[in-house]
Amino acid sequence: MTAALTPRRIGRRLQGRPTSDGAGVKLNRVFAHGQGSELDPFLMLDEFSSYEATDYLAGFPSHPHRGFETVTYMLDGHMLHEDHLGNRGDLKSGDVQWMTAGRGIIHSEMPQQRAGRMRGFQLWINLPAAEKMKPASYRDIPAAEIPIATLPGHVAVKVIAGELESDGMAVAGPIQGLSTAPLYMDVSLPARATFTQPLPAAHAAFVYVFEGRVDIGGAGLEKGQGAVLVDGDACVITGAGDGGRVLVLAGKPLGEPVVQYGPFVMNTAAEIQQALQDYQAGRLTA
Repeated sequence: MTAALTPRRIGRRLQGRPTSDGAGVKLNRVFAHGQGSELDPFLMLDEFSSYEATDYLAGFPSHPHRGFETVTYMLDGHMLHEDHLGNRGDLKSGDVQWMTAGRGIIHSEMPQQRAGRMRGFQLWINLPAAEKMKPASYRDIPAAEIPIATLPGHVAVKVIAGELESDGMAVAGPIQGLSTAPLYMDVSLPARATFTQPLPAAHAAFVYVFEGRVDIGGAGLEKGQGAVLVDGDACVITGAGDGGRVLVLAGKPLGEPVVQYGPFVMNTAAEIQQALQDYQAGRLTA
């Protein structure tokens, strides 16, 4: 007999703040490193959403990374990725890029549209110390390769990473087998419909509402609000009002020291200094 799941509750709410990055792209920073160990292994989540071309056209010219992974999820728009390895990747509506910076990568992310809506997210996920200096790599995942499951109540779940386990359905996303065991889902909930996903009790879990309203454990969350979920082995979300759409993130904490300096995330200050020296000397990606 299967034991009953214990729904997690909202442990802490997070409200994003307006900021800019790159060459002046306007963003909503949902969370950043330093906002709580209960977000480990997640380092940062940025939301970009605008119909105003001046908010995004400057893009993210060539810049370095070391020591973590970036996940770019395009909801609307067209972004071109180019890196020092000669790779080019076109991200269009619904596409995902999962990039492992590892030892080092130098890349650019530039909008390929001059009008219309640009909307999506970039998530930073830490790498364990043993993997921070592995070779850089990335995977472009077209929308057509990302499964969308329809659950009772017309709940739609786009499974980017990890595995959906809900209402007797198991659907695996294209990203599997990583050390942090990430779960990354885009869940659309009609009014009064409920989504349930089992989670390892020790894993970090975070929900961000980017459309409408939802309810978690009797507490409401509205568009633009996020919540760290604690104490339980399941994520249970119900559509409130006219329904809502949320990102659901979960992952295995690394429990390691984190030292960040801009685009570099390592375990010690000495490693950050080495990253800076390597970049300045042209050795970052060697």
